[in-house]
Amino acid sequence: MRNRETAEAVPRDSKDSRDRRRIGRIGRSPVRWHHALLTLWTAVWFVVAERHGAVSWHYLRNGQQLLFSHTPDGGLALYANHPELQIGPVSFLVAALFEPFPTEVGEKLADAFMSGLGLYILVLVGRAAADHYRGTGLNHKRLQQRVLIAGAAFIPMWVEVSVRFAHLDDVLALFFTTLAVRALVRGKGTSVGVFLALAIDSKPWAVGFLPLLLAQPRPTRLRSAAWTVGLVAAAWLPFYLTHMETLAAARFTIPNQPASSLRWFGVHDPATPWWDRPAQMALGMALGALAVRRHRWPAVVLLAADARIVLDPSVYTYYNASVLLGTLIWDSIGQRRLVPWVSWIALISLYGSALLVPSDSAQGFIRLAFALGSAAYVLWWPQRTPRSKRRGRRPQTPPPTPRSAERDTSAVPHRRPPASTRLAMPGPPLPMPYATMCSVGSVCSSAQWSPWSGGAWPGRTFMATARNSSGRTTTRP
Repeated sequence: MRNRETAEAVPRDSKDSRDRRRIGRIGRSPVRWHHALLTLWTAVWFVVAERHGAVSWHYLRNGQQLLFSHTPDGGLALYANHPELQIGPVSFLVAALFEPFPTEVGEKLADAFMSGLGLYILVLVGRAAADHYRGTGLNHKRLQQRVLIAGAAFIPMWVEVSVRFAHLDDVLALFFTTLAVRALVRGKGTSVGVFLALAIDSKPWAVGFLPLLLAQPRPTRLRSAAWTVGLVAAAWLPFYLTHMETLAAARFTIPNQPASSLRWFGVHDPATPWWDRPAQMALGMALGALAVRRHRWPAVVLLAADARIVLDPSVYTYYNASVLLGTLIWDSIGQRRLVPWVSWIALISLYGSALLVPSDSAQGFIRLAFALGSAAYVLWWPQRTPRSKRRGRRPQTPPPTPRSAERDTSAVPHRRPPASTRLAMPGPPLPMPYATMCSVGSVCSSAQWSPWSGGAWPGRTFMATARNSSGRTTTRP
């Protein structure tokens, strides 16, 4: 993970930063080519899926009506009386925004809203990748191409969950998780905890994404976890404390379909086994924690999604949207190959087999093989070292420069300052921008030092040489 100091190594108003922001734009507009192409690709799939869309929207509509009603089976008694509503309260709050419109109009607006969130996810992942690799000589044009190719595989599955099935709860869970990834890269610990809590409050299976908290430094990790626990408790405890029957909603079962990968583990129960849901969450969090331990945190979302599709008794195609989000994050942040082949293997294996393979048993085996293969790949396949590190080159990003030094015409990097202001110290000379940052007799902190600046080493106290009024040279700490 890149901390905030690394992410902000280049001032936003520097020439290098301005040139990077102009890469891939259409003329002088703020829109980039790969975003425009992905928007058109989304529109094509939207038109195809809209004719038979909003299959499950009635669950959201009925659920939010019951939640805000005063009927005996509504309000805080919602989950106790309707365990089939495996949807978080945040999703019902968002669904209520479309209630004032006529039913058909509300469905179309909800579909368009969820489709737009998918496009924004692509923007967030691209920006997170750019921040993660800042200072490593990243080729931003190649990154945009990589996001374009991976996004082309992601969009069909996103339209499947957002338009065809209209699962607002899954959409919000994945969207908030993407915001958590973006905040993680930028070093904003509080935001990571808040967004993960909102993901769980939208859909409970988002618990599998909690290992993202472990990718932060220990003090930040504890603060983020506190925010997550507090917001999850605030959303769910009122239902449990007022109606203890809500606990029964966790035991809600669905049919164990013939194409489920559970069949390959010898599980032939007609409905969900009692241990299945806890095993899904435990396996997803264990794999995610292992990924963080191996310094491969961008694989957390994919591993949690793999655990879900392997152990779930159902095989709805909208489940694959979480997998494709995981491959999008991995192909954009976890590796630097131009062709994001993990995303396309996921699309062909999971969606292609559902459409083209007639055997239920074969579909379950393909799903199991992809989950095992992708998990092994992201956890143990050797990663390529960035080219700048392999050749021992310095990063292309210059060290941070104080604004006060930018206005000083004498503060030019790698130019020796006048003798009257020069710091007497062993080792390399101290450039003027860093001399202005470290006061006389003070200890230069690591935040004021860059390994490629040729400047002062952190933790060293310097002696300053100056001339007094009589012209005699004096040295003082």
